[in-house]
Amino acid sequence: MADTYSQIYIQIVFAVEERENLIQPQWEDELYKYITGIVKSKKQKLLAINGAYDHIHIFLEIKPSCNLSDLVREIKKSSSIFIKGKGFTPFNFNWQEGFGAFSYNHKQISEIANYIQNQKEHHKKRSFREEYLGILQSSDISYKEEYLFHWFE
Repeated sequence: MADTYSQIYIQIVFAVEERENLIQPQWEDELYKYITGIVKSKKQKLLAINGAYDHIHIFLEIKPSCNLSDLVREIKKSSSIFIKGKGFTPFNFNWQEGFGAFSYNHKQISEIANYIQNQKEHHKKRSFREEYLGILQSSDISYKEEYLFHWFE
């Protein structure tokens, strides 16, 4: 009887609607724990999670049966409800439409996890726009500027 074997490592990146700086240090750990719970409940493995005030990176090992779009939709929907329910911000919180998904191989796990864990340091020197465009370019992904996140820098 044959079995299925896989190594699928994906970094997901998405932003707060209108790129507002709404993710605050005093509650971001609670948000990350909540998202970790969503990922675990969907039987996927979270390798790293972190972000900055206006966006988030999630690094996962996923099973071939995982529908990535459904998983991201659930993370965004549930975490938005969670943030509003907890009253973390007096502003209307939503995630922007769309997301980036970038694949890596097993040898890159430590490098990507470390990169994600050091998001705050990266963004002292580089904007989210520069970071995201850099990931797209290094992944050789063609894109149209008008279909990227809304940039207000």
